[in-house]
Amino acid sequence: MTTAPLTRRPDPVGALVRVAPLAAALVGLWLIVLGLDVLRDPLGADRVWASLYDVLGQSATADAIRERGLDAVQAKLTTLVVGVVVGVGGIWLVYVGLNAVADLLPRRLAGAVRPWLFVGPAAAMVAVFLVVPAIVTIWSSLSAEGGIAETYGALAEDPEMWVAVRNNVLWLVLGTGGSVGIGLLIATLVDRVKREALAKTFIFLPLAISMAGAAVIWRFVYAWVPESEPQIGILNAIWTALGNEPVAWLQAPPLNTFALIVIMVWLQTGFAMVVLSAALKGVPNEIIEAARIDGATERQLFFAVIVPMIKGTILAVATTIAIAILKVFDIVYVTTGGKFETEVLANRMFTELFTFRNFERASAIAVVLFLAVTPIIAINVRDLRRRRVGP
Repeated sequence: MTTAPLTRRPDPVGALVRVAPLAAALVGLWLIVLGLDVLRDPLGADRVWASLYDVLGQSATADAIRERGLDAVQAKLTTLVVGVVVGVGGIWLVYVGLNAVADLLPRRLAGAVRPWLFVGPAAAMVAVFLVVPAIVTIWSSLSAEGGIAETYGALAEDPEMWVAVRNNVLWLVLGTGGSVGIGLLIATLVDRVKREALAKTFIFLPLAISMAGAAVIWRFVYAWVPESEPQIGILNAIWTALGNEPVAWLQAPPLNTFALIVIMVWLQTGFAMVVLSAALKGVPNEIIEAARIDGATERQLFFAVIVPMIKGTILAVATTIAIAILKVFDIVYVTTGGKFETEVLANRMFTELFTFRNFERASAIAVVLFLAVTPIIAINVRDLRRRRVGP
């Protein structure tokens, strides 16, 4: 007696389960593309609402929106919602879908593929938005009409460029040194007070303000009006109350450059304080007590024991602040616009690109900034390898 071979019945549920992860990833990718298209279009919010009313059968309302547009508040809220949906929902669907697809693969293959599924999109974004523009910028600076000598030679002969270089050096030395030094001093002092968290909060608060916002605040602090009128700037109000004449803090070089550096120090001191305070708390008490038993004074204890032990953290903080200072733009642009000898490299690059439309020279300045940042990064990486941190 022979039996007929068993035939496998189609399993629609299983097929749906296998297809669902890929579908979720595709839906997420579609949301990202659609959302980016809406965000880059000034009339994107109008298109969203008009399409929505078309789907609901309200063609008259949709046509009215296309003709007159939305009010400013509704347009901004729509852009915000689309941005959140794209930035959170779309990317979440992509990663969840890709992770589920990896689960369907054999275990060994899934282990090899899964890291690339998560790192791949981020690496692609870095390549598209960082690596490719960097290559294009370098190529633009090298392929200008007249060659490299004319592009970079014109920069070397431009007196405004040398003013920007000089100011960047001042910003780098005073801004980085001031932020790290004051941050370390405050971190050491607040470590000995009762309300440490409250004290740190007040020092850290300026870091929550954008550079442009801080520049606007300090414009009022440095505001100057003729002596015959009431002083609206806090600094000049105090200065004149002491019997002095008002000072044009933002118009008098080189005083104005130092005044702008103070803004950066005010912003970055909180960051330096928080990181260095954590490093100070990591110094073993046994070493401190041993140094005191050996007769070390508080000054010797700080400079000969504590500072060397947190040298790596100090270097990391200084590197972070130095890179931010080399790229400083907002503070100068909002306060003086680069006038009165306050020009810096980033502001000069902006002026060359958007005012003079000189793309090659702007690209050359960007390359100069990149070359200025490279040694700082190399020093930090070398220190990390010396301390065996990272690869």
